[in-house]
Amino acid sequence: MQDLNLPHRPILLDGGMGRELRSRGVDVLSPIWSTSGLITAPDTVRQIHQDYIAAGADIITTNTYGIIRTNLAKEGLEDRFEALNILAGTLAGQARENSDPTVLIAGSLPPLAGSYRPDLVGKVEHIEPLYREQADLLAPYVDLFLCETLSSAAEGRAAASAACQTGKPVWVAWTLHEDRSGNLRGGETIFNAAENLSDLPVSGLLANCCPPESITNAMPQLVKTGAAYIGGYANTFHPIPEDWELDGDMPSDGPLSLRSDLDPERYAAYVDQWLQGGATVVGGCCGTGPAHIAKIRGLLTK
Repeated sequence: MQDLNLPHRPILLDGGMGRELRSRGVDVLSPIWSTSGLITAPDTVRQIHQDYIAAGADIITTNTYGIIRTNLAKEGLEDRFEALNILAGTLAGQARENSDPTVLIAGSLPPLAGSYRPDLVGKVEHIEPLYREQADLLAPYVDLFLCETLSSAAEGRAAASAACQTGKPVWVAWTLHEDRSGNLRGGETIFNAAENLSDLPVSGLLANCCPPESITNAMPQLVKTGAAYIGGYANTFHPIPEDWELDGDMPSDGPLSLRSDLDPERYAAYVDQWLQGGATVVGGCCGTGPAHIAKIRGLLTK
């Protein structure tokens, strides 16, 4: 595995992409969500990457969370799977070239059968080849892989195993239960999920796309894993129903609406809790933007 040339301080990830695209007037449509930006507004995708770099992010993430074969097929776009992955990697690379060559690029490997749905994950032997296909396409453009918003130990295993075969560093980020227990949505503890990866060279274990309170409660479990990099990046959603599906645009109220109590300053207060608890990697997920990342950067600078 390649080594990451990272600063000797807590590492700052970027924030969300899909909501940020929509806030800038880009139509982000179900079921391909942020992938819409690659098709209709690639310049905006590149600019968002650059805005996160300007805000202080050490790592930006490819806009590949929505590039899933089954979802593309629903829109008649499955034949563009390869081209869209390459475009996402290219845009992230251009943003780095335009801004700061020291910034790293993480390749996002997402859930393949619906976010937050451990009941839909499927068998490892069925989904690992799909992850391998996407990882191989992204590998020339990224410095590491971020297997993110994974809801069960099996889903994390499939994505991480595929990503590790590229020879790039691999981090795994699990989405946690809405009960704020600090456990995965599939019910496993983080420590159990980490044990399921013990034979793989995974160097980072994180929690993401869940309430910040859940990440706070999970931090002792993450510390106990002994991973080289641990931490989290939360969403700003109201609680997500267990049977939720992305079917149509995300509404301004109801499921997946945004909380009003997680502006940049208050979100950064949660991040401070994670840092005090031992986090070495922090950032933002859905509903956070460059202002959130800039606020966290100020926290790290202090």
